[in-house]
Amino acid sequence: MSEKDTISIQLVREALLQSCAPGAATEEVLNKVGIDPALLETTDARVPATAYARLWRLLARRGDDEFFGMDPRKLKSGSLEFLCRCSMVQPSLAAGLTSGLSFLSLMLERMPAQLVRQQSLAEIVLLEDDEDPRRAFTYFTYWMIVHGVACWLAGRRIPILAIELRCPAPDFCDDYRVMFSENLRFDRPRTRMIFSADCLDLPIKRSSEELKRFLAHAPANILVKYRDPESLASRIKHDLRQLPAEHWPETEALAQQLCMSASTLRRRLAEEGQTYQGLKDSVRKELAIVWLAEPAISFAEIATRLGFADTSSFYKAFRKWSGSNPGHYRSLILNEAS
Repeated sequence: MSEKDTISIQLVREALLQSCAPGAATEEVLNKVGIDPALLETTDARVPATAYARLWRLLARRGDDEFFGMDPRKLKSGSLEFLCRCSMVQPSLAAGLTSGLSFLSLMLERMPAQLVRQQSLAEIVLLEDDEDPRRAFTYFTYWMIVHGVACWLAGRRIPILAIELRCPAPDFCDDYRVMFSENLRFDRPRTRMIFSADCLDLPIKRSSEELKRFLAHAPANILVKYRDPESLASRIKHDLRQLPAEHWPETEALAQQLCMSASTLRRRLAEEGQTYQGLKDSVRKELAIVWLAEPAISFAEIATRLGFADTSSFYKAFRKWSGSNPGHYRSLILNEAS
């Protein structure tokens, strides 16, 4: 099976963990949604995202809980609809998120959350009181709901700069990195999602008819579709990550390495909605946000590693990518912001 639009069987196991009895009950549920129970015995199997969405809906109906039984209070059936309704009447994404987070904080006992604006950056912080963190799947399910609804409210995908979690890194993380961000950090003091504050000013203009269509396809439409690892763009990004930026080939040299003409390279990338410059910028951004989380690496060294002529050029590029300057991002990510 192609990896595009699929979910790891390990996330299926996680969804079943607290919401379905093992044995015959699990097999009956999986057969009903079109997932072969035998796949649970493998480590690298994948299932269609639509089948995972059917599993989510079936478990939610049976347990009257849209959060897989992972909180002492149930997120009762209809909660996603109410979350959307109370958010979509707000004028801006900031107000919509604040309203939606307030609702989820009332419904879920152990996951109260707050939206915080830090100059050019914004973060959604989980205000957990207990010492023991939740498991990674619990946090990521929460982020899937919040981020998915936020993107629908805004009418566009909201890029995530980083996600920090209190829990240890799970054995399997690949799907989470594709769903949310390459920059996932575990064993952190707080659980939070960081993104550009520019998104908060986006207006919300959603109608009742649009809500009906959104809910009719939920949660499949909030499961971020997977990039095809066999795509040309994915192969090029993988190769770029293995090389110092000063050794990245120009378009003509890259085309020659791939045994095609430069015009064919541009055409094939365009068919995937990509450009070579865009891929280079994407890899530079991924590397920059990882290195900015390491205080021992200076801005000048990061600029050099990324192939910029000087620190000023790096500053301008990072602001274009993230809406924030590198100093402010580092301050926030290292918990030094006021």
